[in-house]
Amino acid sequence: MANKKEQKNDGSYTAKDIYVLEGLDPVRKRPGMYIGSTGVDGLHHLIWEVLDNSIDESMAGYADEITVSLLPGNRVKCTDNGRGIPVEMHAQTGKSALETVMTTLHAGGKFGSEAYKVSGGLHGVGVSVVCALSKTMRAEVCRDGGLYMQEYVKGIPKAKVKKIDVCKGTGTTITFEPDEEIFKDKDAKFSLKRILTHVRHQTYLTPKVKMVVKDETVSPATSYTFYFEGGLKSYLRYLLGDNEPKHENPFYCKAERDNIVVETVLQYAKEMECFEESFANNISTGEGGTHLTGFRTALTRVINDYARKNGYLKEKDENLLGNDMREGLVVVVSIKIREPQFEGQTKAKLGNTEAKAAVEGVFGEAFSDYLEKNPTDARIIVENCLLSARARRAAKAARTTILRKGILDGLTLPGKLSDCRSKDAAESELYIVEGDSAGGSSRQARDSRFQAILPLRGKILNVEKARLDRLLDSQEIKSLIIALGTAIAQDFDIEKLRYHRIIIMSDADVDGAHIRTLLLTLFFRHFKEMIEKGYLYIAQPPLYKIQSGKKIEYAYTDADKEEILNELKKGKKEIVDKKIAAKKAQAVEAGEVEEMISEEDAQESVKIAGVNIQRYKGLGEMNPEELWETTMNPENRILLQVNIDDAKEADHIFDTLMGSDVAPRKKFIQVHAKSVKNLDI
Repeated sequence: MANKKEQKNDGSYTAKDIYVLEGLDPVRKRPGMYIGSTGVDGLHHLIWEVLDNSIDESMAGYADEITVSLLPGNRVKCTDNGRGIPVEMHAQTGKSALETVMTTLHAGGKFGSEAYKVSGGLHGVGVSVVCALSKTMRAEVCRDGGLYMQEYVKGIPKAKVKKIDVCKGTGTTITFEPDEEIFKDKDAKFSLKRILTHVRHQTYLTPKVKMVVKDETVSPATSYTFYFEGGLKSYLRYLLGDNEPKHENPFYCKAERDNIVVETVLQYAKEMECFEESFANNISTGEGGTHLTGFRTALTRVINDYARKNGYLKEKDENLLGNDMREGLVVVVSIKIREPQFEGQTKAKLGNTEAKAAVEGVFGEAFSDYLEKNPTDARIIVENCLLSARARRAAKAARTTILRKGILDGLTLPGKLSDCRSKDAAESELYIVEGDSAGGSSRQARDSRFQAILPLRGKILNVEKARLDRLLDSQEIKSLIIALGTAIAQDFDIEKLRYHRIIIMSDADVDGAHIRTLLLTLFFRHFKEMIEKGYLYIAQPPLYKIQSGKKIEYAYTDADKEEILNELKKGKKEIVDKKIAAKKAQAVEAGEVEEMISEEDAQESVKIAGVNIQRYKGLGEMNPEELWETTMNPENRILLQVNIDDAKEADHIFDTLMGSDVAPRKKFIQVHAKSVKNLDI
């Protein structure tokens, strides 16, 4: 084989490093192909694309401070102190390199040059897509002693790049305002919380780089600074939070194999839920990929080998399964790879086959060494896995006797279920109702063609504190699982779901809220895919019935009640004002002075006579007609769709509020007690 001369990366970054692949035209026509959607997720993806470029400079070793500013008018500014985008003429396009980067699809320093060894912006469409989908964008570059600027409107430059001032140092600032013609949703606004969460994660993944988030939409402006020396080790402590570790020493490794840098950190915690997070070039791969597969393969192999070698598994014992290894596991897998292959522009899943081998090799060797050097930690980890295996086998036995046996042997739907006539899941609804009384009213109120009713007696089991075998012993939960038709755990099949609208309908009091929370915990832990597909809803029964004469209004909140009362007062005032005007006219006609109109007549205009306000405490207080009209009629009802904006935050909240550890829950209540409104005690 001929020798190849090794290219040396001298840190240069000039116009020759910018490679052009094709034009920008398709972006505005099909924005979803590039940013995933034109809703809130796609809107924030614009920030991530610009931020990725700054982080790439950090990973290359040229930037140590990045600032993201939320500006008035739904605008964002991202600044870094990297090398600055080149501004000289680009030989291939005949334009400034800055204009080329901003206005040409697949143009950047990540295609074949040595400007970036690794980057998150694989496709090179990042900042050009943001430019195309922005109503206005402004790029400012400080390099070679000059401050250069160019502005764009919907991806088209307003003028050529020009030098506007002198400056010291280097760096790039991008300011953009998303185009409302693309992002038409009125709720498509930037979220400070979402930005903070993303930037915090990126700071953990880029140690020793300061990242700042500023909110300049409020006065005075607020600022949040993130800086972590420990990188993934610090991130692990953050992910664990109040979750107590099972063993003392966390595992950490970082090594390079086949030009792929592999970094992994893990620790087992007392809470049963597994939390795996993976990154490729600092891009969160929420759907996993080959790097996560490599980790799981190595984890299963190493623990099984150690367990057999040290007598935890006998010769006759079957191997532990992958799921046995992951109960209580908190792990972060991060790789740096030169040419990542993501599935789609949103980079949700990594596809590089070589990443699996690299992670499996690096992590497998390091974790095997860790177990040998930390026998106490190793014993705790293996015993945790063995306990999980025993629970798995017990749960399998319970599933077989309770669910699978029932289905195969012709077990009918629960007797308390009043099913609908329709067999089309897309139009069918299941109301999960609190108590037999409300169940009776609901049965009479429903449209039996497409609405099914399942009443639950009392409060169901808190599944956050229970293993699957105990969960399946609960009659109420068993009835619900059979009614849904999907089975549970390894047998779960979303395609067998019998209803595409599952509606939790509970009383508007503390007990009702508790029952609703228990049901949400059940769905989040064991039927999360139903939430992700948008099948789970919460009914909103009215709080008040307001009657004035023959007119009846329903108020769903205290604000609704006040608005209705004000409207009634306004209507009453108009009637009384007409009476007073008529009296005044009669008085004038009779030659009397206006002051003869009594004070009582004047005050009557602000009174509401004959108004009856009923506060509903439970669904059982409504007759079937009221329940149908307010809560079950698709023409009038209000349903809240349950969704998961932040799975990690949701996981943490459920752990805190529904878990077995009292201290975090007590702290949460103390912190938030004063913000609770309308507490029904």
